Formats: sequence, structure tokens, C-alpha cells
Amino acid sequence: MLVRTIILYAVMTVCALAFHENTFAVFELKEELQIRYMNMWELLQQLEYVDPDQRQVVYAEIEHIKSEIQRIIDLLVQHDQSQHP
Repeated sequence: MLVRTIILYAVMTVCALAFHENTFAVFELKEELQIRYMNMWELLQQLEYVDPDQRQVVYAEIEHIKSEIQRIIDLLVQHDQSQHP
């Protein structure tokens, strides 16, 4: 009986935390942010061996990724502020 009560309590706790609004949206944004950081790292690595003609293209891609990272961070902050006013 005690084991059932503990399991029930654990399940209820997990469900209460899992059904927090925007949980999956926040997870997706964090995953997207990680991908953008990896893309930025790859672009910075490209600067070590890229031809001078292609350097401006890499700089433009870095600026694009930088703006995407900032957009995702802004969305994460909005989600957090909506959950914790």
C-alpha cells in the first residue's frame, strides 16, 4: 500500500511538472539554439581555411546565425516571462 502511494505521488508530481505551459515549445527552442551554436562554431572554424574571396560570404552567414540566435533567445525570454509574470 505504501509503495502504491509513493508511486502515485511520484506520477502526480511528474505530471504536474510536465504539463507546464510551453514545455515542448521551450524544449524545441533550446534544441534549435544548440543547433545554431554548432552552426556558428562551424562558421568560425571555416574562417581558418576559407579563401579570401569567400570570407565575405562567411561573414554574412555569421551575421545571419547571430540574428537567429538572438531571435531564439528573445523567444525563450518571452516564454519565461509569460510563465513567471
